Amino acid sequence: MKNYLVFMCVLALFSCQENKSEPLTLEVGTYQGSLEVKDDNLLPFLFEVTPENTLKIFNAEEEITVDEIMYRNDSVVINMPVYEGYITAKLTEDGFKGSFNKESLERYVPITAVKSNQRFLTSEEAIQNVTGNWEVLFSPDSEDDKYIAKGIFKQDGNTVTGTFRTTTGDYRYLEGVMDGNQMKLSTFDGAHAFLFTATVKDSTMKGMFYSGNHFKEPFIAKRNDTYELPGANSLTYLKDGYDKIEFSFPDETGKQVSLTDERFKDKVVLVQIMGTWCPNCLDESKYYSQFYKDNKDKDIEIVALAFEYAKTQEKAFNNIKRLKERTGIEYPVLLAQVGTSSKMKANEKLPMLNHVLSYPTTIFIDKRGKVRKIHTGFNGPATGDKYTEFKTEFTGFVEDLLQE
Repeated sequence: MKNYLVFMCVLALFSCQENKSEPLTLEVGTYQGSLEVKDDNLLPFLFEVTPENTLKIFNAEEEITVDEIMYRNDSVVINMPVYEGYITAKLTEDGFKGSFNKESLERYVPITAVKSNQRFLTSEEAIQNVTGNWEVLFSPDSEDDKYIAKGIFKQDGNTVTGTFRTTTGDYRYLEGVMDGNQMKLSTFDGAHAFLFTATVKDSTMKGMFYSGNHFKEPFIAKRNDTYELPGANSLTYLKDGYDKIEFSFPDETGKQVSLTDERFKDKVVLVQIMGTWCPNCLDESKYYSQFYKDNKDKDIEIVALAFEYAKTQEKAFNNIKRLKERTGIEYPVLLAQVGTSSKMKANEKLPMLNHVLSYPTTIFIDKRGKVRKIHTGFNGPATGDKYTEFKTEFTGFVEDLLQE
């Protein structure tokens, strides 16, 4: 099991003396986890401890199974699936208290868990209903940092679910409440912890977005049922004078792989720009993995370029291996960058692109090696109809390329 020795060393920090008795464990049942974010806010999420010694984390329709849980004495280490994040905690009478850790980014977020089946507590009946589409602007007062988004929400009584779509992807499955006129939404997927709070007034809302305990930004929104984001196929493109892309990056064996290799000759090729740390990339990788398995008898290849913030190549390749094992990826995943996920640095590796705007981004290449389309971002399952539209467009366009 990956990082087993590391986990044992972490666990050893909790206890100086060997305890021969059976270790304490979390009781079977449903818990509310709470992460401490900025402005003294708590980001709640629900998870279940099963009799099979697994956890199930819930975000609206999403259910994430966590099967790497290790106990020692009065402590527990919970390693998240695919991602490098993990929880280290001391067990308490009704849960645990510790931290959620992302070592490569040196981020440590305090976390507690208690027995509960409620994500957010409410004190009032909902006096606003956010069901529908919203035109959203994040960081509205900053010319450099502001960006647009589309809010898509459903409300049933006090319960609210939905997501925010941006030009580069979505904020995945959000779940929460409308408490009077106060909307609260959260998600925790093992990589990112997002909390959105907002005051809603008829057709407007004003709020704050928190990411972990390291970032926050304001947002404003207004109802707009006809609002649409710019097309995802026009944001990233080849610079003048280019009709192809070139690269050479190593796979897990150290072998340099490039598009001139025999396996890509006379094939439709999809180049996936991604990172193992990126939830939207994980959604996309799951889809591409299954698509490749279903179609690898055709003239199609997929190759992923991983831009990793892990500090060493060894760590980055371990993360890539973990992703491939957990998602069943059979196509090559190359290490394009280590030590940073900077999009500016990524652009230096692919200088023929006007910019790398988003992880993920997919480049569609025809059998002659010409770039035919570049798709920015990924509308994952949390976006509902947009995810269905993406799959229809994707399969149709690939089939057209295969028929040429």
